[in-house]
Amino acid sequence: MPTRRTILAALTSLPALAADEYTLGPDSQRREGVPRGTVTKHSWSTSTIFPGTVRDYFLYVPAQYRPGTPAAVMVLQDGSGYAKEDGAWRAPIVFDNLIHRGEMPVTIGIFIDPGVLPARNESEQARYNRSFEYDAIIDAYSRFLIDEILPEVAKTYTLTTDPNLRAIGGSSSGASCAFTAAWHRPDAFRRVLSFIGSYTNLRGADIYPSLVRKTEPKPLRVFLQDGNRDLDTYSGSWWVANQDLASALKYAGYDYTFVTGTEAHNSKHGAAILPDALRWLWRDAAQPITASQGNPSSDRQFSVLITDPASGWELVGEGYKFTEGPAVDRQGNVYFTDIPNNRIHRAAVDGKVTVFKEDTGGTNGLMFGPDGRLYGCQTGRQRVVAWTTDGAESVVASELRTNDIAITAEGSMYVTDPRDKRVWFIDTKGNKKIVHEGITFPNGVILSPDQSLVIVCDYHGRVAWSFQRQPDGSLANGQPFYRLEMPEDPRSLADGMTVDTEGFLYLATAAGIQVCDQTGRVCAILNKPTAATIANVVFGGPKLDMLYVAATDKVFRRKMRRQGVTAWTRATPPKPRL
Repeated sequence: MPTRRTILAALTSLPALAADEYTLGPDSQRREGVPRGTVTKHSWSTSTIFPGTVRDYFLYVPAQYRPGTPAAVMVLQDGSGYAKEDGAWRAPIVFDNLIHRGEMPVTIGIFIDPGVLPARNESEQARYNRSFEYDAIIDAYSRFLIDEILPEVAKTYTLTTDPNLRAIGGSSSGASCAFTAAWHRPDAFRRVLSFIGSYTNLRGADIYPSLVRKTEPKPLRVFLQDGNRDLDTYSGSWWVANQDLASALKYAGYDYTFVTGTEAHNSKHGAAILPDALRWLWRDAAQPITASQGNPSSDRQFSVLITDPASGWELVGEGYKFTEGPAVDRQGNVYFTDIPNNRIHRAAVDGKVTVFKEDTGGTNGLMFGPDGRLYGCQTGRQRVVAWTTDGAESVVASELRTNDIAITAEGSMYVTDPRDKRVWFIDTKGNKKIVHEGITFPNGVILSPDQSLVIVCDYHGRVAWSFQRQPDGSLANGQPFYRLEMPEDPRSLADGMTVDTEGFLYLATAAGIQVCDQTGRVCAILNKPTAATIANVVFGGPKLDMLYVAATDKVFRRKMRRQGVTAWTRATPPKPRL
């Protein structure tokens, strides 16, 4: 079995070759005594994710496959080009040779073409889905593979469900597509093979270098290749884009390699090194691919600085319908709502979950006040209520639609009304007034650590607003201050928020838990604990250093290197680095 060092030496020696020497080596040729796998052609025309499309896909099954024994999986985009034995890539031959020598596991190849929406007649035009499927940076294509294609193939062959033994790759837009699929779903694919990848702004893939630097490292292994004569078009430079992504992967400490050459936008270099690339990608296949703990030489890699490297997401509770509104009490216990079940649960610091309150009137946002009572937005009854520790309920303010709540050290509060695009202020006597109108969908609301600022996120936009709090509770000097990352979606889905003692803001969004510094910049994105929607976050635990997340039917927590702030403990954050 080649070592990592010998594989890398072979790869890095190739770019020195002249362009006409990028030729197919012996591992891309038929070898005597090597068992041959089979390649069969299939079609798929019943997609619900890409409705109306038809496409071919090819299944490579190695001779060593045994029914009932889970096989590794490798998906390659633009599949017909890889499936041909006399084509540029000759993937079946390469697979046969490497599997025979144990240099990659017994692997079923799924070589799949992009979809086409056929014309209804000869006078009409077909619609070609390649760029729509491959260049987009949303999770649609990964769902297409995971929910449709893999289950279909699994009806006939036994496929592994271990993401460490599932790879995905391609060339050009097919390469960026592979990266996108693994980026969204590392629980399904952890090995990425990318030749002349289109990480330019065809449909937004130019954002990946920034996302890789900001996002908590994912458990991925990435092989990149490009040539210095690659495309330079209206959407960007492929050569520059691949260098930028390689630099970001290095910054974030990923297991990656970047092989450079002198070719243009073609398969010459990639096909010549395909066997070595696969050896590198599949090396030590039995060992799990894990997320990097960061690159020690990288300055201010916040996703690593703020998380505890020894701790990941821990399941607190599950089996709910939709969790929301986590709130922490003085002991560090966290309370959360299950809105459809009209129930509030209590997650004790020891992890035990019990029911605190039944028949909660569709309560959504929660927060403990300085008086020790639990306050809630009783959405179904259009009022704000408070509960004592024994569950006794009292009405604080009525006849207003509410969603989320933030409470001051004096006991006054701010609540959001998404439907009417309003933010309300309620004083300590229960008097209410509108303090802002006009945000498209005001959702989460939180105070800065020193309670001088009120922050309101826009669920339907890409910003969270910052307002200066006035002595009478009114809001002034509002700005769309926090700019969120929202790849390919016009909505951030920003919901619940919390803050730490350093003045950093944590927002539950579609992209993950986005962390903004005091100047309003996203400096880190923590990976979601599940593919499901996350609705809200709060710091809990006795030291307020456990980050709790409400994630649809589950609640998770993880240890952090930062501490949260409560309504009754103002904190003055340090002056920010500008």
